[in-house]
Amino acid sequence: MYLCDMNQMLMILTQRELFLLVIGALTYMALFVVTWQNSRRKVLSLQERLDKVRAMQEVADVEANRQKIEELERLIQKLGSENSLLRLELEEKKAKLDYANTMARIESEKRERAEGDIFRSEVYLRIQRLAAEGRSMGEEDWQQLAMLVDSVYTGFSEKLYSLYKLTTYDYHVCLLVKIHVLPKDIALLTAHSKESVSTSRSRLYQKVFGKKGSAKDWDDFLLSI
Repeated sequence: MYLCDMNQMLMILTQRELFLLVIGALTYMALFVVTWQNSRRKVLSLQERLDKVRAMQEVADVEANRQKIEELERLIQKLGSENSLLRLELEEKKAKLDYANTMARIESEKRERAEGDIFRSEVYLRIQRLAAEGRSMGEEDWQQLAMLVDSVYTGFSEKLYSLYKLTTYDYHVCLLVKIHVLPKDIALLTAHSKESVSTSRSRLYQKVFGKKGSAKDWDDFLLSI
């Protein structure tokens, strides 16, 4: 009788251990799948952001295109009237490069003139006065600055928010960086410390690019778009 009871207890313990083992294994597998999915989502999200960054920074290389155009012109001349289909294809490529270069030059000239307008604008001059007086910007100042920047750098704000969900403070810092305001003045205008301004910029670089970078790295990116 005693041995029978012992055997039953061992069977019960074995069943419990097996049950716990199965539950543990299933829990581990579930955690593994969730972790893998989260990791995959992060990788895909980072790749999507980097693709957006590359698209924002794509600017026609005028000099490289000019060299390609010259090479195409030489090939077209060599073909003469022979192989008309290939000749048309080469002429099409040349026309596309000509167009890209024309648009790049126009965009460059527009930006140069527009940036000059920024530095002569009442908004910019007021920002400089506020910084000189050690005062921060008000809500109306920020609204006017955002409108000014977006009017010159088309879609600047939209591009930033498509990369990362900025806080109001981060966004204000980015606007001031875009118009070449010095970090020490950004601190005054946003009523934050210089350390906070630096941390915000380096943190944004890490969030967007998925790797550590300096405040200057973030500034360089902002100035490139």
